[in-house]
Amino acid sequence: MWQNLSLRGRINLLLALLLALGLAVNIGRQVAEAGPRVQAEDQSVIRLAREFIEMIVADLNEAPDPDARLNQIARDLSRLRHVSIALYDAGGNPLTPPRPDADDDTRAPPAWFVSLVHPEQTAVSVPVSIHGKPGSLRITAHPDDEIAEIWDGIVTQLEVGSVIALALFFLMMNVVGRALAPLQSLAEVMGKLEGGQYEARVAPGGAPELAAICTRLNHLAATLGEAVEDKRRLAERAVSLQDVERKEIARELHDEFGPYLFSLRAHASALAKLADGKAPSAEAVRKHGSALLEQINALQQFTRRVLERLRPVGLAELGLGQALESLSRLWRESHPEVAIETTISPRLGTTGETADLTIYRVVQEALTNVFRHAGATAVNVVIEPAEQLTRDGRLCARVRVSDNGHGMEPGQKLGFGLVGMRERILALGGTLNVVSGDGGVTVEALVPTAVA
Repeated sequence: MWQNLSLRGRINLLLALLLALGLAVNIGRQVAEAGPRVQAEDQSVIRLAREFIEMIVADLNEAPDPDARLNQIARDLSRLRHVSIALYDAGGNPLTPPRPDADDDTRAPPAWFVSLVHPEQTAVSVPVSIHGKPGSLRITAHPDDEIAEIWDGIVTQLEVGSVIALALFFLMMNVVGRALAPLQSLAEVMGKLEGGQYEARVAPGGAPELAAICTRLNHLAATLGEAVEDKRRLAERAVSLQDVERKEIARELHDEFGPYLFSLRAHASALAKLADGKAPSAEAVRKHGSALLEQINALQQFTRRVLERLRPVGLAELGLGQALESLSRLWRESHPEVAIETTISPRLGTTGETADLTIYRVVQEALTNVFRHAGATAVNVVIEPAEQLTRDGRLCARVRVSDNGHGMEPGQKLGFGLVGMRERILALGGTLNVVSGDGGVTVEALVPTAVA
């Protein structure tokens, strides 16, 4: 049953139990105190009555008619409220009529309550002697009024306490209902978020804690919406970058591969014509052969650059250091006027295949931008372990490529290559920043490694 109750039902049930327990404890306390209270009242009344009787019967023998006087005293004392005093002879027979029963009262205590707080009547006998004739006055306590008063107080407490407890219960139900009202809205908004409606929001309300939860849920919904939108843009950008990459490769193949093939075909045709002649010139053959070798060498370098862009040659076999050194050597051969210095910290250790490829691509893209746009004479590449950790506790490698070129123009946007690289690193849990100044451009990336 408890498992099936809602939070509001559980709180209301607990409140009802606490109020009922408090009322029961208060009633129980009054019942527990009733017995000692009645007993103390009995003792007090009997003590006072005994002292009073002993005082008035002290001079009883000096009265003109002691028997009549004693009977009159017994009749007068029988009308007392909390005690009954009866005259008994030496044989224990009553000489005065018994105490009349009290009138019925609508709030008279039940018999079980009387037997609980006053199970036995308290009685004390005071001996009297008239002219040598023994007798006694028996004092019997009758705390009916006290018991009725206690019972009336208990009933009143039960009635008033029940009314107050009910009033408090309904008041607390209203307060709890208002305080927990945002929970229903939270559940509805969470259902909408689960269904992909990331624009859904909940109005903050209720207790401060619930209002804070509502605010954070709204922030979470906004963050999820932005993340989904970023994911969509990333997928769109990835497709766009793939198309751009294909177009660039196709353009390079057309612009460079085509002329090389045309030149090779021309020189091969020339050699074929010379071979068909009767006396081919050795100088002409040598000339066309050297041209063929030069074109083939240039074609090989171009093919290596294209292959490097598609997949670094030797990265998995030789390692990150050798692959970067091979990349730097290719750029030095094509641009000998630019000094390239590459430093890999020995503390870097093993980073993993994905991290190695990402580091390589960052350096490759940064060097490509340097040689295309920067007009630099020196490039410094540093790869070292970073102090920052990713959210899942993985180590990061810091990649920094800086040049001494003229930097980027104010307001200039990043190219497709760096934008795609930044999004790739963000997808891995890292970061990529580009800082441009008077001393050139610095590309710095934090690449998560496979080592936790």
